[in-house]
Amino acid sequence: MKVLFDSLSRRLGSLLPGELLPSELPQLLSPARHSLLLDQRRATMIVNRVRLFALLFAVLTPLWAVIDIMVFDFALWSGLALFRLLASSAFVCLLLFYRPSGDLFDAYRAITLLFAIPTLFYVASHTLLGTHQLSEFSAAVATGYAFLPFVLMAGLAIFPLSLQENLALASLLLLAQGLAGYLGWSTLNWPSYAGGFWLLILIAGVTALASMSQLAFMITLVRQAIHDPLTGILSRGSAEEILDLHWACAQRNAAPLSLAFIDLDHFKAINDHFGHEAGDRTLCDFASHLQAQLRDSDSLLRWGGEEFLLVMPNTDLAQARLALQRLQQRGFGRRPDGQALTASIGLAERLHDHASDCRSLLELADRRMYLAKQGGRNQVCGHHAHSAWQPANLLEEREP
Repeated sequence: MKVLFDSLSRRLGSLLPGELLPSELPQLLSPARHSLLLDQRRATMIVNRVRLFALLFAVLTPLWAVIDIMVFDFALWSGLALFRLLASSAFVCLLLFYRPSGDLFDAYRAITLLFAIPTLFYVASHTLLGTHQLSEFSAAVATGYAFLPFVLMAGLAIFPLSLQENLALASLLLLAQGLAGYLGWSTLNWPSYAGGFWLLILIAGVTALASMSQLAFMITLVRQAIHDPLTGILSRGSAEEILDLHWACAQRNAAPLSLAFIDLDHFKAINDHFGHEAGDRTLCDFASHLQAQLRDSDSLLRWGGEEFLLVMPNTDLAQARLALQRLQQRGFGRRPDGQALTASIGLAERLHDHASDCRSLLELADRRMYLAKQGGRNQVCGHHAHSAWQPANLLEEREP
């Protein structure tokens, strides 16, 4: 089974962008492992494309009524026109009142509404058409209504969706197609219906691949945009978005949020004595060593040079102190000469420090990092100006 899975993974990877890492393949199957930044950007893109789709349907849906009035009697035309007017109004509301918020659940709601509106219109119009006796010409025109599920299914291809998300939406369209067949079972041409249903499943498979390909490109582009090319961790360019996301989440849930500013001690001496390549290797080793010990919810960013920022959501000051103490005890790696690599760390926490916004919290952690350096390095400074503590000799906090 493992051999089969590995073979399928390699074949899937060969169909997707070459820059996609093997470790990122599971992100194509489910959104559970997506980063906050990827979710935010993907949610924004989905809602924007939903609104574009809604604009197109809002314009085209009522225009087809001109064709209907030429081939159907007035009673049937008026019923279909009413359905078209309601659907078009719903599309207009979706266009005007839905704005991207960066929240993935809002995006799910938007895309569900987008596909629910024409699906309901399809079921209602299919049922209404089945209650009228149609001439050969009007029956031929009425078959155009049967193509709506195929249009909707193909429309999924414009959204960057994981396989799990795509299957959920495709299942709703297949369910609607099945419901329409059930409602008209007495007059249904079963061979034609079965062939159409099979074609709809085939289109669902093609759109799933197209959506996953879009998602693969987005994963690659977001990774390249927000990650430091040297260490592979998040870059300073992504810091503002990450901090804003964590701050908004902490405020919404009245939760703690801790920031730790980390500066590697005497790093300039590494570059001076061993060269910049040795310095780069030290930075990479430190980043990978630290990243491996963090929780999935934590975010490690390279702030610049030998400075790093650690974002710890749902972590109060005491918990952050203990976490940093464990990291110090395990060590941050080695310098090129074999000596232990140490760091000066400034710690700040949203609730404990009564920070008004994430910028002030960041500045506070930065100032405390400099206090840790001035206090002798290889220590953490948090809360008060003189509350630095060291891994081997923790100092009790005291009032200045």
